[in-house]
Amino acid sequence: MIHPIIRVLGVVSLLGAAAEVGLSADSGSVDGWAYYGHDAGGMRYSPLTQINHANVASLRVAWTFHTGDVSDGKGRRKRSGFETTPILVDGILYLTTPFNRVIALDPETGNQIWAYDPKTEPNWNYGDGLINRGVATWPAPGVTDAQSSSPASERRRIYEATLDARLVAFDAKTGVPCRDFGVNGQVSLREVPRYVRGQYHMTSPPAVIDDLVVVGSAIDDNSRVDMPSGVVRAFDARTGALRWSWEPLPPNTKGWKSGAGNAWSIMAVDLQRKLVFVPTGSASPDYYGGLRPGDNRWANSVVALHSATGEMAWGFQLVHHDLWDYDCASPPLLADLVHDGQRVSVVIQGNKTGMLYVLNRDTGKPVFPVEERPVPQTDVPGEATSPTQPFPLAPPPLVPHALATNVAWAVNSTERDDCLKRLGELRNDGIFTPPSLKGSLIIPGNVGGMNWSGYAYDPSRSLLVVNVNNLAAKVRLLPRAEFEDPKQRVEKGEYTEQTGAPYGMFRNFLQAPSNMPCTPPPWGMLTAVDLARGAIQWQVPLGSMEALDSTHSPVPAGSVSLGGPIVTASGLTFIAGTIDSFIRAFDTDTGRELWHARLPASGAATPMTYCTRPGGKQYLVIAAGGHSKVEEEAQSDAVVAFALP
Repeated sequence: MIHPIIRVLGVVSLLGAAAEVGLSADSGSVDGWAYYGHDAGGMRYSPLTQINHANVASLRVAWTFHTGDVSDGKGRRKRSGFETTPILVDGILYLTTPFNRVIALDPETGNQIWAYDPKTEPNWNYGDGLINRGVATWPAPGVTDAQSSSPASERRRIYEATLDARLVAFDAKTGVPCRDFGVNGQVSLREVPRYVRGQYHMTSPPAVIDDLVVVGSAIDDNSRVDMPSGVVRAFDARTGALRWSWEPLPPNTKGWKSGAGNAWSIMAVDLQRKLVFVPTGSASPDYYGGLRPGDNRWANSVVALHSATGEMAWGFQLVHHDLWDYDCASPPLLADLVHDGQRVSVVIQGNKTGMLYVLNRDTGKPVFPVEERPVPQTDVPGEATSPTQPFPLAPPPLVPHALATNVAWAVNSTERDDCLKRLGELRNDGIFTPPSLKGSLIIPGNVGGMNWSGYAYDPSRSLLVVNVNNLAAKVRLLPRAEFEDPKQRVEKGEYTEQTGAPYGMFRNFLQAPSNMPCTPPPWGMLTAVDLARGAIQWQVPLGSMEALDSTHSPVPAGSVSLGGPIVTASGLTFIAGTIDSFIRAFDTDTGRELWHARLPASGAATPMTYCTRPGGKQYLVIAAGGHSKVEEEAQSDAVVAFALP
């Protein structure tokens, strides 16, 4: 999962793939957005071309809708973040709010059609804050339900997995719960080993394949060793009955204590191969693994499950015995490539290390070679690090993997000296430096690299566009007696218990007194990777972190971002996500910024685009409410749609 990052304000190419994903090869004038990632495989590619290089600078706000759901984090409630990506199906736009309300809108006017409130418990201590990334729908667009002769639009259901661990189903036209699903339209997801309310919750939309709704879970990090199970479950789309479950970690291994390894991000499905692709996170706790020896499979992995049974087809682990919170936070992306003269169906999976793995979709074997390299080893009593980690030979890492002790950025010499002093005190052996008792430099830090923002793929250009973060962090393990002594907690940052382990944990991002990062900029970048060659085509700074310290000017370009890109057939990339409150358009071929517009608050979400009818307008829609993990000055509840005049 994601953890508190920077506290602003002074606290801390192939169109042949079109048939598989339902794209229009002639870039027709009408296109929806039926899945979180546009198509079942999550390519985030729209065939629409109405908005193009020649007119993108003319985009204007077409409508704005306010949900009314915002929490500033004061009192008992956590802070809210607006991370939803709407879907559009059968001419209706569906989105979620941070309070788990589901709202249906007219996509051309932004007028509300209906709203459904599952009455989520708002005051539980959800580790991720109040967030939800969206809904899923069934039946799948263009897929016939063999048990009904009615049109799909008359049978359509919407599904949401809630923060308080329920799966709810309701009628897409009316918002009324489907009373034949579970009990009065909902199924409890709390029946898991070691369930604790709030610590076990849902933040991402379910995956739907055939007549199944598949859900993972978000689980708090670092609270204790024996966290809840990271089980992935499939439920009957009509009745809500449990059809299968899959455990990412061994549930009954003698002497083995852990939990999580959960799938908290977005899954992808292959409707033809009948496969569900699951990205998993860390086993618990993140920074001490002495009670979970071995590689901890299948945590920190991408796993292909047979949709009918939940049995594994294959798995690929990106990090062995994770000690760095290097989740597979990015969703898997399904695409077709030409490699060595052959067309190959692939799964693209990145993680917080900033490394990108391209895997054969049928076997899980790397398309570009991956080698196991020796990595730094632990000096912490009771810990046993993996001797090696998997490094892809192509593409290259998208972020730096090392920071020299004599290299730091600062607004002045005094702050630079402060950064250099703290760098010099840390164990610093590059990526995969294990946590230590003296404190270790972790690069990339736990925000990534690549996070849940994910990536978008343009099949006509063989370009994968991805936003990445570049912030180094400090992690230190504290022996239990020291951790429990309040007098020892003199450094500002995050302290967590890791109950059941011999060590608590401290971490923070390396920042100077002005709150600016010590890591050399840019702190956030937008990158295009040529997947035909396995090479970076371009990389540019994304956004600005001026809000951290506007008293020192100029602030270098590049912002941490959480919220991903989309691409269109007209050669445009759209993205928000940055700490500054802008949405931007880039030339997909070159990375040149072509347009930007200010939002009511930062757009900590992935946008989407659609055109509902021939001769209609193409709309670009973004949720602009702010980040749940960043104390920004501006928060909002706005869904903003842009279109040409």
